Amino acid sequence: MEILRHVVVVIHLVGFAVLFGAWVVEAVGRRVQVTRLMSYGLLISLVAGLILAAPWGIEYELNYTKLGVKLVVLIVIGALLGIGSARQKRTGSVPPVLFWLIGPLTLLNAAIAVIWR
Repeated sequence: MEILRHVVVVIHLVGFAVLFGAWVVEAVGRRVQVTRLMSYGLLISLVAGLILAAPWGIEYELNYTKLGVKLVVLIVIGALLGIGSARQKRTGSVPPVLFWLIGPLTLLNAAIAVIWR
């Protein structure tokens, strides 16, 4: 059971990497666009994170406050991606403030996971 949980953790990390990596590629290229790959990374992180929030395969108590904060941050990232994608389809561009919030919020979510004990 522990190995399965670790596999889900790896999938969760891959989702984070896909989301953040796609954002970095767009930021470095100065394209300021929301891509479908960002949404896929968000979805992978969300599903794997919800699976990890279940108390299976561990001998310690989960910190549900931390998990709740991470979920809220992920929902905000999802809202930014959704709004940015809709604006991009309608006008051809994403408001820069929406785009530039996605990366730092993604890093914040990772920092919460690592630093908050």
